Amino acid sequence: MLHALSVCLPLILAAVLVASGIAKLRHPDDLAGWAQMGVPRALRRRRLLTLHPWAEIALGLAVALLGRWPGLAAGVIATGLMGVYTVLVARAVRGPEDTSCACFGARKAVTRATVVRNVWLLALAILATFSTWWTPWIGGALSRAAMSGAWGWVLGLVAAAVTTWSVTRDGPTSEPDSGVKESESEELEDLDYVRTRTPAIPLTLADGQVRTLRELSFRTPVLILAVSDTCGACHEVLPRLPGYRELLPEVEIRLLLASSPDRTPLTEAAEPQSLHDPHGYVAETLDGMWGIPAAVLLGADGMLAGGPVVGPDEIDAFIRQMRAELDSARA
Repeated sequence: MLHALSVCLPLILAAVLVASGIAKLRHPDDLAGWAQMGVPRALRRRRLLTLHPWAEIALGLAVALLGRWPGLAAGVIATGLMGVYTVLVARAVRGPEDTSCACFGARKAVTRATVVRNVWLLALAILATFSTWWTPWIGGALSRAAMSGAWGWVLGLVAAAVTTWSVTRDGPTSEPDSGVKESESEELEDLDYVRTRTPAIPLTLADGQVRTLRELSFRTPVLILAVSDTCGACHEVLPRLPGYRELLPEVEIRLLLASSPDRTPLTEAAEPQSLHDPHGYVAETLDGMWGIPAAVLLGADGMLAGGPVVGPDEIDAFIRQMRAELDSARA
């Protein structure tokens, strides 16, 4: 019976990982979803997002097809992955806002049931890791599947049923939170953009002064353009900057840089001076500032007026839409 369980548990874990990877390929997540789930900013990269489902599939195959030391290593990696997932969903449940997760493809609400599911998957990964030691180097648990006794298969099927139930019983399918409460949705359904107050985030100007976003936009609209000298996509946006400033003379366009003024060649000492945010306060505060290049418009009335938008083409369209709206209002 124990021998049979040592075969079943790695195969169940492998099935969960492969199913998760395939589901993510069918319903890809985005970096905004990772940010909502609390994934550290350093890991929110498009390449990692693309490789994530393939890595889960490869890890699942390794758990099923490898034994002894290679299987043990694959099991340890799978256990660490399940542990990270569990921490993320537990933090999301304790957070002040409702959160959704594309853990198995389609985005669903993160609830306490999600935490229970992930704790079970973590326990399964730990047991499966120890079990892989008793399987062959090549072939792993899959090569031993036919040798298990009847009682072991029964217990294995019970474990599989519990796993399937826990994975599929999550909360209802959820779209990313729009930030609008249900009681307000009817009143705001005709609005294109829900405005919120500009946060008083402290930033350092190129000359060393510290000002807040709210202060900077007190007298005139300000367009914040978040870029970096190490970002490939940003090099599409930066050459357009003079043209953008000529197109929108009514708006101050300021670069937002994640480095201090003396550590980046993009520092602009002349007005409008560049803004420097080495601690990442803006990205952590403004919903949607999950990547670079990005742009957000601050209204002169102390309210956010548009964005954030992310990507060179999105920024270009955003700025040209602003020009069209200004021309329409003037007419």
